[in-house]
Parts: sequence; structure tokens; C-alpha cells
Amino acid sequence: MSESATSERTMRERVEEYVFRLQDEIVSAFEKLDPTAPSFKRDSWIRAQGGSGRSCVFACPPQSTSYPSGISTPASESNVNLATEREIVLEKGGVNVSVVHGLLPPAAIKQMRADHNSMPLPERQEGLPFFAAGLSLVIHPRNPHAPTVHANYRYFEITEPITQEEGSDDAPKKQGKVLAWWFGGGSDLTPSYLYEEDAIHFHKTISDACAPHGSDLYPTFKKWCDEYFYIPHRHETRGIGGIFFDDLNSGPHARFPNSTNRPSTPDEIFAFVQSVGNSFVPSYIPILAIRHTALYIEHERRWQLLRRGRYVEFNLVYDRGTKFGLMTPGARIESILMSLPETARWEYMSEMGTEEGTEEERLMKVLKMPKEWI
Repeated sequence: MSESATSERTMRERVEEYVFRLQDEIVSAFEKLDPTAPSFKRDSWIRAQGGSGRSCVFACPPQSTSYPSGISTPASESNVNLATEREIVLEKGGVNVSVVHGLLPPAAIKQMRADHNSMPLPERQEGLPFFAAGLSLVIHPRNPHAPTVHANYRYFEITEPITQEEGSDDAPKKQGKVLAWWFGGGSDLTPSYLYEEDAIHFHKTISDACAPHGSDLYPTFKKWCDEYFYIPHRHETRGIGGIFFDDLNSGPHARFPNSTNRPSTPDEIFAFVQSVGNSFVPSYIPILAIRHTALYIEHERRWQLLRRGRYVEFNLVYDRGTKFGLMTPGARIESILMSLPETARWEYMSEMGTEEGTEEERLMKVLKMPKEWI
């Protein structure tokens, strides 16, 4: 597409086109990796309050999720290799796109003010017209040696109220004046077992995608990721990080108080978001391709389920996107909660992760004290 044609299109249209294209590329990569598994279910939907989307979800057949003797297998049988019963790579996953618009109610506005305090948002008791487009994904592989991954790339606008004519069904593309806009997103890795070469590959791929857009981006967003995906009541991070960013627009940014070495125009920021979005497949698929074939035993499956429990705790207690989504009128609950694993586990005062010299303890050391991978 020519530069002139691109400039004539709104950012809304450009982001919408991109996230649907990226969704196709990501889902195709997973299906190509495991061609004998069931395909992702494509579910296109319409939001009554305005907008639409497409959820691509994966769930393996129920019979293939069982394992020989369950968690209660006697110690004498605990070294049985369970991988032979698991030929499907993924246990649960979702790659969702939403392009929605409408009016934010007071509760959602309050949450947005708390989450975006670096940007002044106009006061309107009747609510704020908004537009949001983005892709969000979470992948939970079956094998404990294959890490869970999350990614999100989004664009948000707050506008002036539209007129009755502009809001009519025969003029869906019209909008009020844009009062505030920003991009956000990132990707992060959550392993149950630590392979340093995987962490290095994941972080380096993302860092390389950030580099052309500013040397301060990766270190700043890596630190932000470690801070964001922290579970205060557990005193540990959810995983080994990646990048996290929000509130990227043309104005000052709290994370870059003295730096101009970052994208600042809408076109520059969108180019950066596309760069990191396009880095998802090469950052993660090679890791999954190696780890999903690893042999594993029931002890390792048990640890994976405990770590998934931590994943659930973060997403339901602390995650801003989950909170905001549940407060938005017409929220599609199934899509919001698709990030949760199919199976998780909690144990009272579990010893796993505390025993010195174990692989589980090695992971916990990193989760308690995040490290630089590159």
C-alpha cells in the first residue's frame, strides 16, 4: 500500500486491519506446528453496544487431557513418563481480536483514570465515548517443560460525544473529535521449568524488534514488565518477563522523563507496535517446538499445575485488563477469561519450590529476583 493511501486511512482502520492479519499469522503458526491436533475454533461475534471481534480458541479433546493415575499416584509410580499419553502440543489457548466502541460507564472511567494517570482524561458524568482495538493471546501448552506465553497489542481512543446522525447505524465510521489516544501491549513468558537458553532467545528476539525504534525501549519496557507481572501476596513475579508498555502517545511519558529516544508520533508508535507484534511468532514458536516433545513425569505435571494457580491469582486479582474488561458494558466474559488455564492446582503450604537444589527452586530464585537475560 502506498504512503499516500496509508495516510488517508484513520488509525482505527489501520490497527483493525493489522490485528486481524496478525491473528491469522499467529493461529496458522500454532496449527502448522501441530497439524494433527484439532484446529482453533474461529468464533466471530458482534457486540450489541458497538463493534465486533473474532475469538480463535483451542481446547484439546477431554479424553486426551487425562493422565494415567492422576495426581494421587503412589510415589513408586511417580516416575512414569506421561509424555507418551500426550501428543497434542497445546492444552488450552486463545488468540482473540476485538474492535469495539461505545460509552464507558463511571466505573470503567474510574478504573481507567487509575491505570492511566499520566494522561488527563476529560470529566463527563454521562460517560466517555471510546474506541478500542487489539489482539490478546494466552497459550497454555500441555507439557510442563513448555512455557505459557501471553501477548497483547492494543490501541485506544477517547473522543467527544458523537451526534445522533454520526452515531446512527448508517454511519458507523463517523466519530467525534479524538481527545486522547494511546497504544499499549507487550509479551511475556511464564515457564514452569527454567531453560536459560529459552529466556535468552525470547528476550533477545523482542529486544531486536524494539531496537530500530529507540535504544531505551527494551530496557525500559523489560523493567516495567517485571514490575507489572508481580504478585504482591506471593512476593514473586508471574514469570520471567518480556516487555510491557502502555500510554504511548505524543505527550510526555512517565517512563521516559528525560529521553526523546522513543517513538512519539502516531505513525512511529504504530510502527513500533507492529515490530514487536511481528516478533511474537519467532520469539515463542521455536521454544515450543523444542519443549513440547520433552519427557516428563507426574511430579513435573504437579508443579506445572501449581504454577498455573499463581497465573490465575495474578489474572483475577491484579490484572488491569481483566478488571477493565469486566467493567465494560457488553463485556464478552468468555473472551476475557480465556486467559485462565484449563486446569490449576493449589496446595496448603506446599513444599514444592522450597527444596534446595531442585529445578523448582531454581525457577523460584528467578521469580523472587528478576534477572537481566541479555
